[in-house]
Amino acid sequence: MRSLLAVAEHGAITDAAAALGISQSALSRRMDQLEEALGAPLLERVGRGVALTAIGQLALDEGKQLVQRYDRLKSRVHEHLQLDVGVVRIGGGATAVGFLLPRAIAAFRSRHPGVVFQVKEAGSREIEAAVGRDELELGIVTRPTRSRDVAEKPLARDRIILVASKDHPLARKPRIDAAALNGQNLVGFEAGTAVRWLIDTALREAMVEVNVVMELRSVAAILQMVETTGSLAFVSELAMPGGQGQRGPTVVPLAVRGIDIQRELALISKQGRSLSPAAREFSRSLG
Repeated sequence: MRSLLAVAEHGAITDAAAALGISQSALSRRMDQLEEALGAPLLERVGRGVALTAIGQLALDEGKQLVQRYDRLKSRVHEHLQLDVGVVRIGGGATAVGFLLPRAIAAFRSRHPGVVFQVKEAGSREIEAAVGRDELELGIVTRPTRSRDVAEKPLARDRIILVASKDHPLARKPRIDAAALNGQNLVGFEAGTAVRWLIDTALREAMVEVNVVMELRSVAAILQMVETTGSLAFVSELAMPGGQGQRGPTVVPLAVRGIDIQRELALISKQGRSLSPAAREFSRSLG
């Protein structure tokens, strides 16, 4: 199509070939191939030059748009490969979205400000399903994963700790026994989430029964309820001062004998599916 545009502009095969930097015979072969592909003559001899046939003029009009669209496509692909633009679709639980991703995204966008992030907050199983359906390219979930549709790589270890308001009676003790939690009010994560399953399992193994007085998804909301209602909660250590969170001193961690909850976070993607350049580079930046 570029050759056809050059021939139409110069009105002669010789001049068009010189402009394109190819031989006259090579350009003639290109025109023959294009006519064969379209099934109609595009050029006719006029004096010492050539002119477009009616079909040739039609091909020229469409060809200009095709060349422009192709050039635009090449430009956009280049921009994506250079990370001048791009979209990263990623999801994770409350801890990942609230405490792991913000700094990672900020650091990445400081290097690639044209990249946009679409972030979904949901439980690990929901994030797994979204990655499997191609709704998300990346997800941060609690291991082990359940879906065979996703590939995973270990990302971080995370401790789940007990917290209370600083004026809670248990907060005055340097360490408490697990039995001291019996009958205590607890603000829990939503039932069915991976982190809730870990907490319930640990309490059951320690033979502790608590009163789950409310269930929330947001870590920030859980901590606010701990401050204002006098309840306890298990949250990620990342949400506490000294981790990657920014929580103030009104909520404090409690050391509990007999309960040790840890989990592994994994970065997942669709099994056998290539990531976009932006998502691939962000995945690398997470380690």
